Amino acid sequence: MIGLKRMNILALLVAVALVACGGTKSKSRDARAEVDSQVKTQHAVLYDYRVVKEYPHSAKSYTQGLEYKDGVMWEGTGQEGRSHLQRIDMHSGKVDIVASLPDDEFGEGITHFRDRIYQLTWLSHRAHVYDTSGKEIKTIAYRGEGWGITTDGSNLYLSDGTSTIRRVDPETFDTLESICVTFDGAPLDLINELEWADGHIWANIYLTDAIVEIDPKTGVVVGYVDLPDLRLRLKDNPEAEACNGVAYDAATGHFYVTGKQWNRLFEIEIIK
Repeated sequence: MIGLKRMNILALLVAVALVACGGTKSKSRDARAEVDSQVKTQHAVLYDYRVVKEYPHSAKSYTQGLEYKDGVMWEGTGQEGRSHLQRIDMHSGKVDIVASLPDDEFGEGITHFRDRIYQLTWLSHRAHVYDTSGKEIKTIAYRGEGWGITTDGSNLYLSDGTSTIRRVDPETFDTLESICVTFDGAPLDLINELEWADGHIWANIYLTDAIVEIDPKTGVVVGYVDLPDLRLRLKDNPEAEACNGVAYDAATGHFYVTGKQWNRLFEIEIIK
């Protein structure tokens, strides 16, 4: 069964990787040449996991970002007119909206950086920066689309739906480094929500039920978790869309995962 699941998710991720290599031909050749010359192929390891606990989650929340900070679950949501920065009551699933984006903006990933909270937008090319009470401090312009964001405590890391993660300056969003993410030697596209955990970046891959572990020094996916079985635990949830949202609790080493308009949030232990 594990072998079959590995084959299924491996096929999906490789297909996504091939899409990433199939954009403009010159860009694809250049990207692959760079990967071949700088990164030695390393096969990603399929990790097992167990569900530790389930929590209620609002099916109205189009989850774009998830973060567990000082015992509080934070969430960024998307869709025009429904994009918020909010806290989740883990016992009831009720949300406390801390800030709302303009109706014409589509919210994306969130992260806490020191005493600030950052929230990306998809196509508006700006990030909203709040204090921890949700009062907006400023906005920062950036190029390209905004998908996921996380921090190592010194810098921010941004995804834009391609195979590239950018390390950026927290004040200006100027690019300090571009990281090409590869899965079994091929660029991996559709990198979405990001989370920093123990020196690595974990990421949702849009349109799959997988989260991958990325070495930020090389961009290589060193491991991944296949989560389609979580969908079987969703009851009376026809609006459930893509798996999205990954948060880390450093105290327990557990991860929290959910999806767009899922009515459950799961605490999982990843077994390597």
